[in-house]
Amino acid sequence: MPKPTPLNNKPKNCHFCVNNVPEIDYKDTQTLRRFISSYAKIVPRKRSGVCAKHQRKLANAIKRARTMALLPFTS
Repeated sequence: MPKPTPLNNKPKNCHFCVNNVPEIDYKDTQTLRRFISSYAKIVPRKRSGVCAKHQRKLANAIKRARTMALLPFTS
């Protein structure tokens, strides 16, 4: 069970584990944009609430989408 955060005492659950997403696709830019900050940086696990396994796959998918010009490198 995830630890509660000190600000709101609500445990964060991984978006991909909860929604039973089998694979993170680099072509699904709407989902990937959710995990990118306004400065086009990849949001850290602590803020997004994604588990370690999916954070690695998410970062890889964002980087692939950037090289395919689906997402911007900078804002």
